[in-house]
This record gives sequence, structure tokens and C-alpha cells, in this order.
Amino acid sequence: MNIIVCVKRVPDSEARIQLSDGKTSIDPTGVKFVLNPYDEFAIEAALKQKEAAGEGSVTVVSLGGPQSAETLRTALAMGADSAVLLKTSAENPSGLPVARALAGELGGREYDLILFGLKAIDDDQHAVGGMVAELLDIPSASAVTEFAIEDGSVRADREVEGGSEVVELSLPCALSITKGAYEPRYPSLKGIMAAKRKPLEEKEVSLGEGNETVRLAPPQERAAGRIVGEGPDAVPELIRLLREEAKVL
Repeated sequence: MNIIVCVKRVPDSEARIQLSDGKTSIDPTGVKFVLNPYDEFAIEAALKQKEAAGEGSVTVVSLGGPQSAETLRTALAMGADSAVLLKTSAENPSGLPVARALAGELGGREYDLILFGLKAIDDDQHAVGGMVAELLDIPSASAVTEFAIEDGSVRADREVEGGSEVVELSLPCALSITKGAYEPRYPSLKGIMAAKRKPLEEKEVSLGEGNETVRLAPPQERAAGRIVGEGPDAVPELIRLLREEAKVL
């Protein structure tokens, strides 16, 4: 079972974000970057499949600047066998150019399964996994909470609004993993030391045209709350405000 996991380096969700002077990207100064949390679910899923099979390999692939090598080392410390960094100087590339670059790399490799995190927490696009699958002409499923492989096919549980859905796909295929059965393991000291000796290949890639970020802006500050009264006597005024000012009734 040869599994490829595509991962991304993202700002820590607890970091205080400031915009760059051009307002088209964030200012990375003082910001901690981490392995995308959804990608951690995908890595854990890959490692569990390899352990259950008793053989195979897990390769992690990332597209980004030289700093993304640190992110790949984290994945190697978790237990992945090898890593590939597709180096680019592009800042905040949009989904389609990233998908094309990943598909160009993966198309020349042998794999049974490609895993993605459901989405990256920085752009929240939820797009690259499906795009890569389409470019490689393989079946795909998103929002997968758990899956099993048997007799050359994958049976996956998908999270849908109000419940779950079970789908079956033939191998090779691509799955985008979300929170569910795969609780990411912490890298052990042994794993961290071993990661330094595992192969990490770096390749230069150029990205084609994609969407252009025109401007970023922080969310508007929420208006202060208002107390309209207390107890049942406040209900008429509350209803009036909801109808005439908020216009939600």
C-alpha cells in the first residue's frame, strides 16, 4: 500500500495576524507556522493504513517555500517514510496552480491512495484535493471521517449535513480527510531523531496563472450590544428592534 499525503504549512490558528504593507498577504514577522491541522488527520489515516497492512510506504508532499521543509520534517517525525518539497517563490498561490503542480508530481509516481486534509485553515478553500483527483482522472471523496480498504476498493464514511454518507471507490483514488476516527499522534523523541535521517527531496516548480489576491482586510468589529429592558416588559421593544432595525422578522 503506497500512500501519498499532500500537506501545507499554515499560520498557527492562535497567532495574531497582521497584514502586509500591500494588504495582499499576511505579515509573517513573529507568526508561528505549523502543519495544517486537517492534514494531520490525513497523515494519521495513512499511518494507520500502513500499520494495518504491515507493509507499504507513506510519502508526504508539500508545495511552498524553503520553510515548508520544517513542516515536512514534522510529518516525517509522526511516522511518514519520505517527503518531497515542491519549491516555489510564489506567495499565496490559488488552488488551481497548486493542484496542477501537485498532479504533475504525483502523476509520475506509483500510488494506491492520495490523501488530503479537508481544507487548509488559512484560505479555507476546500478545493485542491478534488482538483488534483480530476487532473489525475481518479475518483475522489471529500469530508471523509473514516475509511477501510478491501479487495481493491475503498469504503468511506462521509460527513454530510444532518448525518453521514457511505461511498465506495475503486483504487487508486483520492480522499480528503476531516475530523473523525483519526486522532493525530504526537511525534516521539525517537521519531523526531529519525526524521532527520529520512529522505526529503526538493524540486523547483513554476506555477501557472491563477486567481490574484487584490486585497485582504480584517473582519469588521462587532457593534456593542444593547440592553432594551428586563423581563416580559422588554419583549415588545425587542420584537420592534428585530423587525425594524435588524430586519430579521
